[in-house]
Amino acid sequence: MNLIYAIESRLWIIFTICYSYQIFYMVYMLLFKRSLSERFINRNPVLHKIAVVISARNESAVIGQLIESIHAQTYPAELIRIYVCADNCTDNTAEVAREAGATVFERTNRNLVGKGYALDYMFKKILSSDDDSDAFIVFDADNLIDREYIAEMNKTFGLGFEAITSYRNSKNYGTNWISAGYSLWFLREAKYLNNARLELNTSCAISGTGFLLSRKLVEENGGWKHHLLTEDVEFSVDSVIQGKKIGYCAGAMLYDEQPITFRQSWRQRMRWAKGFYQVLGKYGFKLVKGTVLKLSFGCFDMLMTIFPAIFITLLSIICNVSRFIHSIFVARDGHEVLLSMLSMVGYIVMVYGFLLVVGLITTLTEWDNIHTTTRKKILYVFTFPLFMLTYIPIAIAAIFRKVEWAPIDHTISASIDDVKKE
Repeated sequence: MNLIYAIESRLWIIFTICYSYQIFYMVYMLLFKRSLSERFINRNPVLHKIAVVISARNESAVIGQLIESIHAQTYPAELIRIYVCADNCTDNTAEVAREAGATVFERTNRNLVGKGYALDYMFKKILSSDDDSDAFIVFDADNLIDREYIAEMNKTFGLGFEAITSYRNSKNYGTNWISAGYSLWFLREAKYLNNARLELNTSCAISGTGFLLSRKLVEENGGWKHHLLTEDVEFSVDSVIQGKKIGYCAGAMLYDEQPITFRQSWRQRMRWAKGFYQVLGKYGFKLVKGTVLKLSFGCFDMLMTIFPAIFITLLSIICNVSRFIHSIFVARDGHEVLLSMLSMVGYIVMVYGFLLVVGLITTLTEWDNIHTTTRKKILYVFTFPLFMLTYIPIAIAAIFRKVEWAPIDHTISASIDDVKKE
């Protein structure tokens, strides 16, 4: 029993050491609300030529609305070019994209499957053409963007960043507790991770979609060279190891469609969990080396980002259950049984309460950016911890299962105005 107590106490010490900086991020952003890009709000930035790059697989239902939102930008239309990769499509995605005004590349490769391969194919096509864009903005076909999106990204690009991520909002926050769980996590990631990183002069992280890459960076990489299951995380980690800083643009808001069924969510997050393990296996030693030898906080931050912290929670649960079983079958002490039960309940309440606070703070500070009813905003604060705790079985299953990239169906055909009317 003493051994279990010792293990449990050390787990909490490890967890506190590893992740207390993220609590500091949140406190910092609550106290200091101005972003770096806003300090240059009165500057007249150079207007760069921007190529929008979209990877799409059977996305005919939604890609037209994304291209429409790009055409509606306040940024000069003559400086924007739109490229779509119709990747292994079996529907009319290519035709819809062409009719909407995009240049379309059709790719068929059943062996090299995934967004990373589609991006690499597209970048190489663009670089070998007469296109002279200064930067590329990458979207998923189900996205929508605010009218000021490209203008805001251009301002931040003018600060010297070669890679920039943006504010990731949701098209379907209010559908159910699953879509809201995703959405709240991405809002928290934008406001209390990437924005804080920007303010504290460390590197941000690319998250899935809505990011800018300089032409110079793409040329140096020979296209897109990251092909693990989580190519965005791999890119972020690789950049930090090389000493590069990824920027963040709080004024560029993107709306992303989230899964609405648990089956879809399980499959997607299983891929993410497996991808994190892949990145940890490939880059973990380099991140440790950068943290210890170079004293790189960016390396430490990325190491904690890809490290499966959920396992610390799982080990703590195992310790609590072990204490309960020991008190019943070994100690046979009613007092010990009661203490073990109280400890387990207390631990569950503590974890739920911590995630509840994170969700509540994010909801309150991002209230105006959450497009759903007041009732749902409040309700989904309480379901957010439950959504996050479902990562535990997913993270465990991902260790043992073979996971391959698979597309997620997107069906919400909506305009920016439709989303905001929610």
